[in-house]
Amino acid sequence: MKEHFNKRELMEVITPVIENTAMRYGLIPLEILFEKENNRNFLRIFIYSPDHNVSHLDCENMSRGLGDMLDELIPFKYFLEVSSPGLDRKFKSEKEYIIFKNHDVVIKLKNGVEGIADKTFEAKLLDYNESFGIKIEYKNSEYIIPMEKIHYTKLNDKIQINKNKGDNDD
Repeated sequence: MKEHFNKRELMEVITPVIENTAMRYGLIPLEILFEKENNRNFLRIFIYSPDHNVSHLDCENMSRGLGDMLDELIPFKYFLEVSSPGLDRKFKSEKEYIIFKNHDVVIKLKNGVEGIADKTFEAKLLDYNESFGIKIEYKNSEYIIPMEKIHYTKLNDKIQINKNKGDNDD
């Protein structure tokens, strides 16, 4: 089996297949990675749902929906991993700033920003723009932070889990 491949070309071929499959299930692929570890190839897909927490069923549906198509496109043995990005994941793309607009985030700055004394703080992500960075609400004021001043951004992990109707607090 062929093991030598052009990673960029392979990603260009499989990415639209992954995105279309995710769309069929109402999911969004946040990140698609093709990595080699211990002489094994791994295709890792991190998915997000705007409607609900990503479940095992979502991951299973994606895996089954992709399996045969990817096997035809990838001419060598690989391991497919589909998972939720998790709450502690740091944003890795512009796409995540757009998807998580109006969500509470934790931001860690590289450099100070005028009006914000803390280096790490919680804020509401209001907007993202490639040219100016992000707009946030912090302590009832709005700030614009250039991307080069941000060390990382991640979702605020103090998210309340929705209870089903009929659940008791006892």
